[in-house]
Amino acid sequence: MMQQYLRIKQQHRNELVFYRMGDFYELFYDDARRAAALLDITLTARGQSAGEPIPMAGIPFHAADGYLARLVKLGESVAICEQIGDPATSKGPVERQVVRVITPGTVTDEALMEERKDTLLGALQQRDNRFGLAVLDISSGRFQVTELHSEEAVQAELQRLDPAELLVCDELIQPHWLHNRKGLRKRAPWDFEYDSAHQALCQQFKVKDLQGFGCEQLVLAVEAAGCLLHYARETQRTALPHLRSLTHINHDDSVILDAASRRNLEIDTNLSGGHDNTLASVMDRTATAMGSRMLGRWLNRPLRDNAQLHRRQEAIAALLDNYRYEPLQLLLKQIGDIERILARVGLRSARPRDLARLRDALATLPALQQQLAEIDCPAVSMLAAQASEYPALVELLQSAVIENPPVVIRDGGVIAAGYDAELDELRGISENAGQYLLDMETRERERSGLSSLKVGYNRVHGYYIEISRAQSDQAPADYIRRQTLKNAERFITPELKTFEDKALSSKSRALAREKVLYESLLDQLLEQLAPLQESAQAVAELDVLSNLAERADNLNLTRPEFSTAPGILIEEGRHPVVEQVLDEPFVANGVNLNSQRRMLMITGPNMGGKSTYMRQTALIVLLACIGSYVPANRLKLGPIDRIFTRIGSSDDLAGGRSTFMVEMTETANILNNATDQSLVLMDEVGRGTSTFDGLSLAWAAASHLASEVKAFTLFATHYFELTAMPELIPGVANVHLNATEHEDRIVFLHSVNEGPASQSYGLQVAQLAGVPRPVIQSARQKLNQLEREQQVEAAPPAEAPALPRQDDLFASPLPHPVIDELQQLDPDNLTPRQALELLYELRSRL
Repeated sequence: MMQQYLRIKQQHRNELVFYRMGDFYELFYDDARRAAALLDITLTARGQSAGEPIPMAGIPFHAADGYLARLVKLGESVAICEQIGDPATSKGPVERQVVRVITPGTVTDEALMEERKDTLLGALQQRDNRFGLAVLDISSGRFQVTELHSEEAVQAELQRLDPAELLVCDELIQPHWLHNRKGLRKRAPWDFEYDSAHQALCQQFKVKDLQGFGCEQLVLAVEAAGCLLHYARETQRTALPHLRSLTHINHDDSVILDAASRRNLEIDTNLSGGHDNTLASVMDRTATAMGSRMLGRWLNRPLRDNAQLHRRQEAIAALLDNYRYEPLQLLLKQIGDIERILARVGLRSARPRDLARLRDALATLPALQQQLAEIDCPAVSMLAAQASEYPALVELLQSAVIENPPVVIRDGGVIAAGYDAELDELRGISENAGQYLLDMETRERERSGLSSLKVGYNRVHGYYIEISRAQSDQAPADYIRRQTLKNAERFITPELKTFEDKALSSKSRALAREKVLYESLLDQLLEQLAPLQESAQAVAELDVLSNLAERADNLNLTRPEFSTAPGILIEEGRHPVVEQVLDEPFVANGVNLNSQRRMLMITGPNMGGKSTYMRQTALIVLLACIGSYVPANRLKLGPIDRIFTRIGSSDDLAGGRSTFMVEMTETANILNNATDQSLVLMDEVGRGTSTFDGLSLAWAAASHLASEVKAFTLFATHYFELTAMPELIPGVANVHLNATEHEDRIVFLHSVNEGPASQSYGLQVAQLAGVPRPVIQSARQKLNQLEREQQVEAAPPAEAPALPRQDDLFASPLPHPVIDELQQLDPDNLTPRQALELLYELRSRL
């Protein structure tokens, strides 16, 4: 048996092998040690190898789901090894083989997955500085590819998609941001080979080429997709009929957010890594898990296609009319997560309760269609047509599956009575054997006239007719002697023999017949898998739209306007998340950015609301770009291609980067990639270094964004010197957040007003934070001293010594070309006129 185990383990070195032995899955050697530590189960030993006990740990097979869920969450992969041979006919160990491999990115079992989050498998291919990325959601059948041209873009996409597993070529020189990534799997180079990848994809989708998917020219993406498809087939050990197409993610269609911006805006994950107080937590009241996952995808990929956004807005407006979203949401709650159920049908791993839920969901569609028919909106009508109805399938599942089936088909009891005559007969034999024997005994007594005749059964000889020895000579001619006893004779008849054959095997035959019927049901569902998946997609979108209508109604949201003219006009905007957690009313503020006013220089005290004001602007724009209504009295939005945020301080110690280095890296990304259609939020640039360095960097960054890039920028700063920028650079305006002092304390007013702030209130905020009074008093004295010295320095005497100059650590050793020319110059050979002309020329070149 251990030889068999070791042969199987040799093929699955990177997975924990769950080796079926009776009612347990057993693990051996290092697998047992790892599982015991990870699952907190008992480590025992059995037998010996090389004189040492073999480590062993096990779990009951009926409780495996709970343990598997924990292992998958920890990033482990598990190979399930089942008995496939017949113990009755096997010589030696029963034949076993791995029937599936469960990995974090390929799980489909309901118990192993997060209900409201996509579980994705990714593959990344790289050549030079180009990247191909493929992503598969095996639980829904979504298969997407894209190509990217920078590490920053790849990081942003991985942050957006967050794949549970990422396949990379083992020859890839991994960048630092891939090191120690959870779920990273190395694959052989030939798994990424283009020709085999192209052929495998064409076979999967039953096409001649990938032109129809817009992917024919995406060489790196196709290589990544081929590796991913091979891995999915390898782990599932079955066909993947629910993978029907490949989608090219075109980044020109969406508003791009980099990894830092997603983190700072807390779209679906807060800065602590949780899900509370995020945009998704406020906006998600969907009725189904598949709707929740779709909303998450929308929030993480806002669109630039105004036509599609208009369609979504029209649908939301129609659902808001007469509160039509309310009965719709009640119906949608009865539909459930049919998207993942259909994937399990495709993989032939659907359980009886999946079919029962699918039956109930499809039975709800006619009522849903009735509600949708009352809504006069082309977008809703199109989704209603896509959702369709399936009366034949409903009738099939209602007649085939009992109302509340068991969890698994293993023990039967799933197929309803009346669905199959043969199954009903087998069940009838098994359940009514006792009554059949009594009826036969009565019938045979009457036929033979023998009062001592009895019909019985024992485990050794089976069914028999017993007649006393005195009357045995009178047995009918069709009775066949089976056994002679001291005082009786036992017989059997052809009828009883037929019944015996059926009765003794009826239970196992009924179970076998039930499994055949169940597989036939899956086959019939597979024939309509494609339209059923389309229906699931439509129902999920209806769920998201009705959810956005409900949020618009209950959160007092307004329909935004889109314009072709550049600009962002927000009247009375509110932060959608902060507003929900405040006990007091939220102070609304507006934003006005246009071609003549592209940057707002924001000043005001810490805790005054600068970051909230900036983030709410980005979140309002993001919500508009998914088609949602927004928390503002009015939004008029021009074209936006990217949203950048540089907010907050954090370090990357593992990557060897300080807080200031992270800040400068994010700033560099913005300055290099922002355009005149980008929304840029920059908070406290330059605060991580010395005052002069920080001020200089902040000034230069703001100047570049305002005069060169001309992005729509909210630039928050404590450097009061930057408030002079509007006088020097067109398109920059000062605004500030109000605060006032009351009895040495600060009161934040949170309202945004034109012009610069009058002071920073730093000491008052420190006092509010609980800094001891002696420290505050000492700081106040020092502040007064510094302010006096600054006033003296403001008009220095002519003989005042120059301030010490700060050396440039990175000064280039190469001389300036003008200095080169001066060094080669011979002044004695110049006329006064030549010298004067040269002086003017060099001056102009400097």
